[in-house]
Amino acid sequence: MIKSMTGYGVGTQENAKVKYTVEIKSLNSKFLELGIRLPKAVSDKELTLRGECGKLIERGKVNVLISSEYADQTAKASSINGELLKKYYQQLKDIATELGEPNESLFQAALNMPEVISNSDDAVDEDEGKVLMDAFYAAVKHFNTFRQDEGMVLKTDLENRVGLILTYLSEVEAVEGDRIPLIRERIHQYMEKTVGKENIDQNRFEQEIIYYIDKLDITEEKVRLRSHCDYFLKALLASDSNGKKLGFISQEMGREINTLGSKANNANIQQIVVRMKEELEKVKEQLLNVL
Repeated sequence: MIKSMTGYGVGTQENAKVKYTVEIKSLNSKFLELGIRLPKAVSDKELTLRGECGKLIERGKVNVLISSEYADQTAKASSINGELLKKYYQQLKDIATELGEPNESLFQAALNMPEVISNSDDAVDEDEGKVLMDAFYAAVKHFNTFRQDEGMVLKTDLENRVGLILTYLSEVEAVEGDRIPLIRERIHQYMEKTVGKENIDQNRFEQEIIYYIDKLDITEEKVRLRSHCDYFLKALLASDSNGKKLGFISQEMGREINTLGSKANNANIQQIVVRMKEELEKVKEQLLNVL
């Protein structure tokens, strides 16, 4: 089952103390480009989150936004070490007096000294970390569901476009019956006009025609193109989502279509080949968004 690289998911989890909300968004990318924004209190979880994203999200330009909401808003308020503040202030005041400097701004200077103000969100307990990870997994679940739903839309579109290429291939087979006789007749008329009918060595002419027509034969290209299209449709039904594999198959389809057009030597077939190329380009554009 193919999945889209475009996805969106939100997960929330809470306990009596805190509520975490995790939002995941992604766009297409060849690799995993991951951006995570999370509260300072859970910054130690970043490496764990990155590892889980690598396993569960795989590819895409992904943004993970994590926010927290405390039931008791004072629980994350900053606290002031009063004794340490007094000590810093007195020391600064003594130095200012000794140097004869004004002391109007000493209190602010003391307030900015190390460890005077401490934030209660510098660390979280194990239960709060579990709430965060549960919210993350809930978001990933919704995110992957979104990707699967988008993938079904992509699958339908890709099946239709590859089906059109196969239809066009059948049209090529329908019009190519007269191609070789017309080429043979055109060459024969050219030879009669340029060297004269009486000067044509029929045995040599037949040998050259066989060699030339063999170079224009498109049977192998038709067989390979049909095989690649069938393999593409089969890969769409696989249990895993492999956009890179589908991309490789589409490249092989493109090679056969190009060769078909260059060897056709027939206006009708070349027009059909152009329509094949149009559908293949649309297939490739869609594959850029397949995981």
